[in-house]
Amino acid sequence: MRSAKKEPSAAALALLARRPYSVAEMRRALEKKFPGSEAARETVARLRAQGFLDDRKAAEQVASSLARHRHYGPHRIRRELKARLFDYRFIEPAIERAFEETNERASLEIQLDRKLRTLKLPLTRPKLASLCQTLLRRGFSSGDIIKAVHTRPQLRPVAETVEMADLETEKGE
Repeated sequence: MRSAKKEPSAAALALLARRPYSVAEMRRALEKKFPGSEAARETVARLRAQGFLDDRKAAEQVASSLARHRHYGPHRIRRELKARLFDYRFIEPAIERAFEETNERASLEIQLDRKLRTLKLPLTRPKLASLCQTLLRRGFSSGDIIKAVHTRPQLRPVAETVEMADLETEKGE
């Protein structure tokens, strides 16, 4: 049988084997599994000292992965990093670094292409609103979305008559 001291360590290493964790997220996970355990707090401190838990590195890894593989925009990546309890000091630099490696405009174009494959043309105002809302939820700015939509010939007739503010109010109705 394992001692109580090794149990949080084994659990923490198993969690880290799956994906990067922030210090606060790991602390929360271990406290949930081992409530009131001093060993859980010691494990977090030991992992930080050994370099296994590093908010800066983990935030950069997560941001880069979300930008490259899921094609999220900066706003969505920011929300994801905050939800994972990363230290606020490391969020913006991680996002900047992720978009040094990945082109934000290319990610937006990929998401637009994916959405257009499922969209039945001709385009109507409600369909355009839905398209733009999807891209907003993916973390892209409204200005970039409108520019991308205007460059598509099949979307231009409806897009030219509508601005982002119009689409947001239609969606809310």
